[in-house]
Amino acid sequence: MSLEQLSAEKIAVVYGGTSAEREISLRSGKAVFNALVRQNVNVDLVDTKEVSPLQLKQLGYDKVFIALHGRGGEDGVIQGVFEYLNLAYTGSRVLGSALAMDKIRTKQVWQSCDLPTANFVYVDAQAEYDCDAIIEKLGQVAFVKPAREGSSIGMSRVEGAEQLALAIEKAAEFDQHVLVEKWINGPEYTVAILNGQALPAISMKTQRSFYDYEAKYFSDTTEYLCPCGLSETDEAYIQKIALAAYQAVGASGWGRVDVMRDADGCFYLLEANTVPGMTEKSLVPMAAKAAGISFDQLVLEILKTADSD
Repeated sequence: MSLEQLSAEKIAVVYGGTSAEREISLRSGKAVFNALVRQNVNVDLVDTKEVSPLQLKQLGYDKVFIALHGRGGEDGVIQGVFEYLNLAYTGSRVLGSALAMDKIRTKQVWQSCDLPTANFVYVDAQAEYDCDAIIEKLGQVAFVKPAREGSSIGMSRVEGAEQLALAIEKAAEFDQHVLVEKWINGPEYTVAILNGQALPAISMKTQRSFYDYEAKYFSDTTEYLCPCGLSETDEAYIQKIALAAYQAVGASGWGRVDVMRDADGCFYLLEANTVPGMTEKSLVPMAAKAAGISFDQLVLEILKTADSD
């Protein structure tokens, strides 16, 4: 679809919402909106905290650019609403969105496909669990995550059973389903996906204990390297497994897959993100820029993939 054809349609950028990632979503939505305005697209910003998505068809919108992060935005819920309304939208469909949002089920799918991902234990925080047994299985150092949150919210690096118990309680404030993962002590990379192609990988370096919420959004010392510093062979490999991992969970359109490398040089898939950050300083735009795609072009390419099928 050409820019002229898109300009004849009425586009809604849905953003904000009510998830724990609301503030990041507000930034992403505004950046996407501004990019479309610069290209003379007929576009409005719609905060789903204030306007029900069920009203969008009635309000005359032809397509929706989803810039919602977290629950309600990238977990299949709003995708299901747009499917019901037969309203074209960007990004993964219902199944891919729901699966990728659930870190535990994502890893189970990857394991079934023989894709490399770190060993883990699933914990139901409302049931009994044995922290000593978990540490014995995964090692003295582990990583704890709420199963269905993003932006490193509720995540902790722990050493020993006592810290693990506290970290599970912290994660359970966001989700009773908790992922406890073997700690991978090595560099972290991310691979952006656009229209079935893997973009150049990015290496993230932080002085903090891990790439957490503070490192992602507020720290001035976090470094992003693109080129990522890997050999051509290694970069091609993580691009290949990232694309396979994204497709394995049914994700499509655009997104991002995070990868870590251990001391032995082995790569492990961490998680898939179907609605990554979209400020001009976010990782997907950074990778797109390295591939010769400007931020405005990237936003337009994502919008062109909007489909109600």
